[in-house]
Amino acid sequence: MIQPCVKGPGRPGARPIRLALAIVPVILVSACATYHAKPLPDSPDLADAPPALQVPAKQLTVPGLQPHAVNPAKGLDMTDVVLLAVLDNPNLKAKRAQAGVAQAQLLKAGLLPNPQLSANFIHPTGGPPPLYNGYSLGLMADLTSLITRHASRAAARSNRAKVNLNILWQEWQVAQKARQLFIQARAQARLADLLETQHRLNKQHYQRDRKALKQGNATLSTTSADLVTLVNANGQLRQLERQRNQTWHALDALLGVKPGVEPRLTGAINIHPLSRADFQSALAKLPERRPDLLALRAGYHSQEAKVRKAILKQFPALSIGPTNGSDTSQVKTVGAGINLTLPLFNHNQGQIAIARATRASLRQSYQARLDQAANQAHKLWREVRIRSRQLHQLQAHLPLLKQTTTAAQRSFAEGNMSAGTYINLRTSLLSKQIEAIRLKSSLQQAQANLETLLGMPLDTPAANQAAGKS
Repeated sequence: MIQPCVKGPGRPGARPIRLALAIVPVILVSACATYHAKPLPDSPDLADAPPALQVPAKQLTVPGLQPHAVNPAKGLDMTDVVLLAVLDNPNLKAKRAQAGVAQAQLLKAGLLPNPQLSANFIHPTGGPPPLYNGYSLGLMADLTSLITRHASRAAARSNRAKVNLNILWQEWQVAQKARQLFIQARAQARLADLLETQHRLNKQHYQRDRKALKQGNATLSTTSADLVTLVNANGQLRQLERQRNQTWHALDALLGVKPGVEPRLTGAINIHPLSRADFQSALAKLPERRPDLLALRAGYHSQEAKVRKAILKQFPALSIGPTNGSDTSQVKTVGAGINLTLPLFNHNQGQIAIARATRASLRQSYQARLDQAANQAHKLWREVRIRSRQLHQLQAHLPLLKQTTTAAQRSFAEGNMSAGTYINLRTSLLSKQIEAIRLKSSLQQAQANLETLLGMPLDTPAANQAAGKS
């Protein structure tokens, strides 16, 4: 016959269980985060025009950029374009959101492991009386997580630094792209004026020779050559029109404004040539200045911490904590519990091998990027020197060509020179001026690229003024 349990006052066997069941839900509810939906946008977020703003220093992370007021109504200089690109570029906004993920990962790495509460309730169903409800309570803490916590936080801190440095490198490249597009847009505007002038002269020459051909004063071969020259000039204009459209479209996208917005560009191009000493000094400091190299170094340090964590986790997983209980005869006990994982077959050797191999891979990646950066810098340095020498040689001949063309204009006006000879001289001058503009633009872009490759601060008027004061 089954004997009923003794039901004493308050049922001491169930009281701790009820207390645990009452406390646990309160703790769980108090720690819960709430969910809020974040729907995706359904329309482009592009501005109608570049905004007018005052950029504070705290928003500027790219070296060389200084606090600056931007007023598109007065035109945008190169510094304005760089600032707007760095602040408003849509891709950079998306990249900056990654910093929040890295910060959250650091928060997660620093959290202490939650203790584990265990509770058992025992209700006797038979046996000699008196019988009582039994229970057991245990509270266990994972010591392994405490042992590896420092390494986890070190890995997360280095990963956060890597993410921030990668964002900085992206900002640096956007700033460089903004300078490049500014240089291209300004050069293409000057080229358009010269090509229009060249096209007009070629058209006048062709019309004059065509009229002379009808009068029997010119040959068909001469008129045909004039037509070919005119068609070529027209082709250059159309090609430049397509190039300008591509440049403005890229610049609008970089600034985060709607396509077709063409703000007025003003001001000088603030890029100064590097001396050989400056180049060698910057090249020697390359690992300390290039954000992408610093990011790879931070990633390597993060992996170093992961290797330490993997080694620490080769030891047995250990959890300890106090226990409390009462059996069905109401004998109460207090003690300590321990959970130990015996590393007989798996002592984390696989994870250690993966962590070490990843570290070796990151080391080689860093070395490869450093070698590539040095090679690219040397190559671009030689290109800058070649283009600079070619531009200097071309500009040395332009004054004499201008003087010759001016003298030819007087001779043509006095009737001492044929129209064909004069037009050819004017066309030659325009061709050399066009070549000089293109060569100077390519030189300035190469100089800007070299500064970026070397990790040098942006060359802006405010930066130069600050450097002068220091």
